[in-house]
Amino acid sequence: MLTGKIAERTGDLIREICKSNDVDILAGYVSKDHIHLFVSATPRLSVSKLVQYLKGAISRKLQMEYKELNKQFWGKHMRAGGYFAASSGNVTDEVIAEYIRNQELEEKKRDNFEINKL
Repeated sequence: MLTGKIAERTGDLIREICKSNDVDILAGYVSKDHIHLFVSATPRLSVSKLVQYLKGAISRKLQMEYKELNKQFWGKHMRAGGYFAASSGNVTDEVIAEYIRNQELEEKKRDNFEINKL
């Protein structure tokens, strides 16, 4: 569901929320069914609180702005309940940023494989 104008708006919302919470986005990618973010945040903001801000605001605003989502998710959550977070201590920041930048290429490979498979 995170494609086209909805994916673009999701990126805008992520930037707005991060900026208002003094969070620097080092890399990011909006996939059709999930989002990768590599951020630098102050210690006063917990990861769980940032994820709460992001998921809550993005879900609410997208459903208000795109009525087709509101119909599709009527009475349901638009977002998954969980998330994955890790610190970058074991690998370099460059490795993580490169991984996120490559997500679009990997997604296209998967999509092409699935299409060719049919």
